[in-house]
Amino acid sequence: MIRDPFASRRDSTPPADAAARRAAPAVICYPTHTLPAPDMAAYRAARETLSARETIVVPPREAGCFEVPAGWFFRIRSIEGPQVGDLNLFNARDRSERFYSGKTRALHGTHISTGDRLWSGFPRLRPMATIVHDTLAWYGIDADGGAVHDVIGTRCDPYTHHLLSGGDNYHHCCHSNLTRALARHTGQPVANVEAEIHDVLNVFMCTGFTRDTGQYFMKASPVRPGDFLEFFAEIDLLGVLSACPGGDCSSTHSSDAARCHPLEVTILEPQAPPAGWRSPHMNGYDRSHGM
Repeated sequence: MIRDPFASRRDSTPPADAAARRAAPAVICYPTHTLPAPDMAAYRAARETLSARETIVVPPREAGCFEVPAGWFFRIRSIEGPQVGDLNLFNARDRSERFYSGKTRALHGTHISTGDRLWSGFPRLRPMATIVHDTLAWYGIDADGGAVHDVIGTRCDPYTHHLLSGGDNYHHCCHSNLTRALARHTGQPVANVEAEIHDVLNVFMCTGFTRDTGQYFMKASPVRPGDFLEFFAEIDLLGVLSACPGGDCSSTHSSDAARCHPLEVTILEPQAPPAGWRSPHMNGYDRSHGM
């Protein structure tokens, strides 16, 4: 018989030095002091010259697409009542480059605001958009550990709905909304584009993790009509935004009964791009250096 050297560790009895092990210092995985910082003064100056060029209203429980040229701005605004939105971003020239919420979270934290950037996936790994103004920046982190605009949630979807409830007929969740909107925009079948839908920026959503169980929670969004989140497009962008069927997410994640409201997207052109802004065709990591 072969003796199992780890048999004595199969129970959950804490070791004698458990307290010391728990007290090990936290180390930031990705220190960002060397990360190129956006020139927020230049963005603010450019914002003073903005002219609205197009406005898209996303109906409740639906999604819509919009395009933003590199060097322009776009604004997502609450217009009638508290409502959260799920945002996907693509390179408008090449949809294989899309928003990477996990790396954005690793670099900037679980919730993002003014000065933070939305990064694309490998092999590009470059800023797609920079947040330049957030009227909910006052919220901060509340007593429950909740904050606004998260990159920790995914998106409500029919697959998880079926897993948890056995339901098969819920199709106004954000995953389905985003898929249908992208299919309409591209003229492709839903089945051809569904795999392109990716983890989102939860605009206006107030979320966090419980201290006791570590579970993802949500609470009523503090967003008010007129509040907005504004971005600068670092590259040519295709955006897809869903007005979540959870409404303000005060009671349920996906619902046919929650009160929902539209969201507005405005495309804004500056008189000139921010001073010193680099070409949108800048490269990220060059894989010729080796994997």
